Amino acid sequence: MLKTRIIPCLDVIENKVVKGVNFKNIRVMGSAVDMANYYSSAGADELCMLDINASYQKRKTFIKTVESIAKVINIPFTVGGGVSALQDITDLLNAGADKVSINSAAVKNPSLIRKAALKHGSQCIVVAIDGKRHGRQMRVFVKGGRELTKKELVSWSKKVQSLGAGEILLTSMDTDGVQNGFDSEMLKKVTKNVNIPVIASGGVGELNHFYLGHLTKATGLLAASVFHSGKFKITKVKKYLSSKGVPVRL
Repeated sequence: MLKTRIIPCLDVIENKVVKGVNFKNIRVMGSAVDMANYYSSAGADELCMLDINASYQKRKTFIKTVESIAKVINIPFTVGGGVSALQDITDLLNAGADKVSINSAAVKNPSLIRKAALKHGSQCIVVAIDGKRHGRQMRVFVKGGRELTKKELVSWSKKVQSLGAGEILLTSMDTDGVQNGFDSEMLKKVTKNVNIPVIASGGVGELNHFYLGHLTKATGLLAASVFHSGKFKITKVKKYLSSKGVPVRL
């Protein structure tokens, strides 16, 4: 049986881990390398690092930070932010990333997903989707949540799967940082319509939120604030999920 993955996320600006609410009010939490090292030894199944201002500022992800983190961890490592070309993906994988997450560039140039999957394998390509309610639709945003696109959430999710994405990292901008729980409605809409793994992101505040996230059929549960602040240890989350019958790596 596929085990549910617990994934801490490092949102990074200039090598520092930061956290905000609804993609705003950013505050510094600590050093990216130090926190990565801690999570690797604290039971995380994977680690995700997103250079959150890279696309908006039209610059590349910090390669040196990726290299430094890759040296101190021994778990799968997904990196995203500022990826705009196939060479960027190659460079990040060469720097030590196991998977590369693309968001704004995938929306702007969907063929990049196919090219990247053909060159490196679908297992290396994650498409990050920032979703938000807009009128009666759930729409896709880019550039760190600053720019609304014409893409509808479910149709875009199906499209990235057809182009060769191996995984979707779905963040609800409506619940991000609010700590009232994952956006179950949004997650279920996507998991019902794709058969690649979906990582749930945005909104964890309590232990039962992880269980409710599992019920959406997401196979990865990503959180930041509750881990960075020390509110929950990863082992505590896993033991709780295991007690509820959720398959996890203990």
